[in-house]
Amino acid sequence: MASEARTLTVRLGIEFDGTEFHGWQVQPRDRTVQGEIEQAIWRVTGARVRIAGAGRTDSGCHAAGQVASATLSTRLTPDRLRAALNAHLPPDVRIIEAAEAEPRFHARFGAMRRAYRYLVAPQPSALKRRYAWIRPIRADLEALQRTSKSLLGTHDFVSFSKQGGDETETVCAVIQAGWSRRGRVTRFDIVADRFLYTMVRRIVSTTIRAAEEAGGPKHIREVLEARDRRAAALPAPAHGLYLMRVRYPGLGWLPKERLDVVA
Repeated sequence: MASEARTLTVRLGIEFDGTEFHGWQVQPRDRTVQGEIEQAIWRVTGARVRIAGAGRTDSGCHAAGQVASATLSTRLTPDRLRAALNAHLPPDVRIIEAAEAEPRFHARFGAMRRAYRYLVAPQPSALKRRYAWIRPIRADLEALQRTSKSLLGTHDFVSFSKQGGDETETVCAVIQAGWSRRGRVTRFDIVADRFLYTMVRRIVSTTIRAAEEAGGPKHIREVLEARDRRAAALPAPAHGLYLMRVRYPGLGWLPKERLDVVA
């Protein structure tokens, strides 16, 4: 005997290759990650549901650990719902975990911190051309690390945001910011309470330039203090950026154990 349908709030962990998407957020005529998942939910449940994502990634950016939430009516358990959604999703987006959440849970407004990673590869590569910025870095790891320290703390990051963005509040608290290498790929990891549109990509390009040109941490401080978008470098390409995971009160980082998925 089939179980009765019930209304529940579901929390989804999502990974996607952003190459062929116009970002996360639904748009009338363009293919988006949110749009694909909402279409899959409609096919599984027969209902039109709007889902909320923890991060509104730029066009071309990827995710190892986007988190989304939705309230819907279904007979399926969260795990069976995950399998059913994946059966209707294209191969460049996957639900990697699903769980029932508290009715008030909201993936975006409930998030405490978000973690992003940016990849830079030193030379042209057929395999990495859509997943890393192909750019030789003429600075060592120590110089990159030293330069990025000026980002830590609470600052007005308007200099690193996009002109015409919809953010009215531009102050963000950066908890971690650092560089590492795995093989020949250079990785930049950053954790903050919130991010502005293009913020990580502008931080990456500006930090590399400052480390290479010996401006170092002083230059980053000057860009922050300028509160002028012209002071920062143009954003690094979108295809090197990954939303890695999101932290919530009482839940910790979600999805679990995603840091080794990317590079």
